Amino acid sequence: MYKHIIWDFDGTLFDTYPVMAGSFKETLESQGIEEPLEEITKHMKVSMTYAFNHYGEKYGIGDEFITAYDSRRKAVEFDLSKPFEGIVELCKYIHSTGRRNYLYTHRGESSIKMLEGYGLTGYFSDFITSQHGFERKPSPNAIQHLIRTHHIDHSEAIMIGDRDLDLLSGKNAGISSCYFTDQVEENPHADFVVTSVEELYSII
Repeated sequence: MYKHIIWDFDGTLFDTYPVMAGSFKETLESQGIEEPLEEITKHMKVSMTYAFNHYGEKYGIGDEFITAYDSRRKAVEFDLSKPFEGIVELCKYIHSTGRRNYLYTHRGESSIKMLEGYGLTGYFSDFITSQHGFERKPSPNAIQHLIRTHHIDHSEAIMIGDRDLDLLSGKNAGISSCYFTDQVEENPHADFVVTSVEELYSII
């Protein structure tokens, strides 16, 4: 049983990819560019930087596009983004059994605001967002900070995420990792692979 559960946000705690990819597609369309939603989502799941670079090289879009995308996304994400089914109950369960949840995301403070909107912040012991200035995943720096700050035993901690970057940040910090995916697939960087929140109960 793990006592310290470190969560990614987008695609792990909250089902935000439909909003993010939809906003990205609409921003491309506003510039006369058509791209399949599935392809946009696939690139975003590598990382947002990867997606921006991919379409930047393909279509010559740059900072103005990113600004327009961010504006479009922020206008709708609080209303349309929700936790995955069962996440609220699981985080509450972890907290009620004397264990700890932590957030580690590349997203900014909007992640905390969305957690607040669903009454989740009280179940978390710490939050690391882009505002903290740590090296980006797969660097272990942010997780190492959590380990030092909260006196975490490496063997009692697990990083849960939907991307290789998440898993590698955990592995590089010397803790376990769990791949949360909507596909039936293996991942060489993961100690565990789950396709639903319900499956996490047997792991943590």
